Amino acid sequence: MTEEFKIALIQTTLEWENPEGNRKHFQKKIESIQEPVDLIILPEMFTTGFTMNAAPFAESMNGETIAWMKKMAQLKNAAITGSIIIEENHNFYNRLFFITSEGKMQTYDKRHLFTLANEQDTYTAGSEKLIIEYKGWRLCPMICYDLRFPVWARNVEEYDAVFFVANWPQARIKAWDVLLQARAIENMAYCIGVNRIGTDGKGFEYVGHSVVYDGLGESLNEKEFKKDDVILVSLTKGHLETIRKKLRFLEDRDFFLWP
Repeated sequence: MTEEFKIALIQTTLEWENPEGNRKHFQKKIESIQEPVDLIILPEMFTTGFTMNAAPFAESMNGETIAWMKKMAQLKNAAITGSIIIEENHNFYNRLFFITSEGKMQTYDKRHLFTLANEQDTYTAGSEKLIIEYKGWRLCPMICYDLRFPVWARNVEEYDAVFFVANWPQARIKAWDVLLQARAIENMAYCIGVNRIGTDGKGFEYVGHSVVYDGLGESLNEKEFKKDDVILVSLTKGHLETIRKKLRFLEDRDFFLWP
């Protein structure tokens, strides 16, 4: 178990529907990280942007991007995570991968599909929540629109941190800010949001606001809020142990059953 858990949030632009170009861009960002980190977090659909044109860009479970993620994880001796388009059994998924430096891989399929963009017409929704055990930390991965559904993110598994990878547009950025902070406070856990910046192929603008909140909803970073940057933040077990012992709010939580 590690008392300190260091994460790198990569907040940057995405080239529209250009997997090779995006992999090269992210590789430069990853190679620029000079100090040891435990986890590198990339945005949602980091190889393409949030496209509904899935067929030309979907990869298999043995595709180029997964091989690249394994290479990057090994290079930095750190886990790496982010979502891409996967085709499996004739269905498309917005699938998050969590890959360690040893090549161990876990996946999470986006549960809540963004109906405002008709994501449900292209992609198949996931049905299983994932809790990742890594270096003594319990991590709960989520994808973008999942942020609006607190029951799905409810901390009934005693996780230490929940993280959201996203393509969340400027038009609704206030909701992103408020809901990330709320997820931290209500779950007494670190809450991490990694969002892109720039303009996508549909003309939507993104302003980042990637952030890490502690278990009381206090921001651990602000100066890199809108910049193209690699944001380094350290989490500590002691913080969670202290607040959960003093403020026993989680003991009063509800347990909801999914159908």
